[in-house]
Amino acid sequence: MAGRALALLLALPIGVLALAAASQSAMAERGAVAQDARLAGDRERTRFIADLSKKVDVSVFALGNPYRVIVDAADVSFQMPDGIGNEQRGLVTAFRYGLFAPGKSRIVLDISGPFLIDRSFVLGARDDQPARLVIDLVPTDEKTFLAKQQEQRSKAAESDPTPVPLAIAPSGDEKPVVVLDPGHGGVDPGAKSANGVQEKDVVLEFAKRLRKKLEATDRYHVFMTRDDDTFLPLKERVKYAREKGAGLFISLHADYFPTEIDDVRGATVFTLSEEASDEEARALAAKENFSDAIAGVELPKDSDEVATNILIDLAQRETNNRSVVMARSIVGELAAKGRLHTKQLRSAGFRVLKAPDVPSVLLELGFLSNEEDEKQLTSEVWRERMAGAISAAVDNYFKKRLARAPF
Repeated sequence: MAGRALALLLALPIGVLALAAASQSAMAERGAVAQDARLAGDRERTRFIADLSKKVDVSVFALGNPYRVIVDAADVSFQMPDGIGNEQRGLVTAFRYGLFAPGKSRIVLDISGPFLIDRSFVLGARDDQPARLVIDLVPTDEKTFLAKQQEQRSKAAESDPTPVPLAIAPSGDEKPVVVLDPGHGGVDPGAKSANGVQEKDVVLEFAKRLRKKLEATDRYHVFMTRDDDTFLPLKERVKYAREKGAGLFISLHADYFPTEIDDVRGATVFTLSEEASDEEARALAAKENFSDAIAGVELPKDSDEVATNILIDLAQRETNNRSVVMARSIVGELAAKGRLHTKQLRSAGFRVLKAPDVPSVLLELGFLSNEEDEKQLTSEVWRERMAGAISAAVDNYFKKRLARAPF
């Protein structure tokens, strides 16, 4: 579910756009601005060039499966021409860019086959010429590529300290914890409509509205895996929910149906299963699970560290049962207040739903490929109504556990 260029084209309310512009302006003041990018050369030697407002330190490295070049830099904002990144030239099939983490920006180049980074450097601004990031790529064979990959991993292991687990303080009360997960973000835009509306923006705005609804009940502690245009790997989303002690995890998305048939629309709720409920669910899970690759994250050899092959653990089975209960609760509320897909309850092997001890659902709010769904996804009235419906579904799910709280 990926558009290539990541310029923010979402038609949001003026206040939201103003905040986004202010954020972009503030970032530009303290960091560099990437103003343009282009490709040169051929398949024997391909050059990527990015024009910058000033010289910056960058980290450039290669990833395989699929083949990619990753460029990381601190506090670079992007003011690129519209539509940039779709060009295919030499070894590069496309590129994209965006915020990868707070204070960290990323450019990802998709490469057609095994390659080596021959050179990479940043030139300072001179005379009337901007500063420039330059990367030269040359083709190689798979054996050489893998050898370079191993060398790269060894160097990274030597330089990176062992991460310290995040300690989460107890909340001090018995309110359930609900974690909302706006899908995609930053360098990974998710789906994109014909009008330029991006999934990452739609689901973030909806998550904020839903958080406000849930917090207004004063019955839950509500957290979001991201509350700005930042990318977070799937594994980290699952980890975040578990560290917060979540009693419920809701991953929010907006689908895109790649066909000339544009009448496919409505919301769908997914739960985890070893075998997909249908071929469309399997294909969607595969696309969502590919999100990390879109953002330049090295994919694990196993599908997930929490649950890999078969769901035999009793805790996981009980968690799955509770997830289905929550999914049915959402469908029940949306049936009265929203538009449901013809297949409203489905299941597949979504990596983001694999926490063994956190009931989890993935909600596709609608289809950005459908004109009516797109209008609703960007409508304040629709967001308010849908957030109310899902808030009611959460109430229904926790009702037995919240006997002391008035409903």
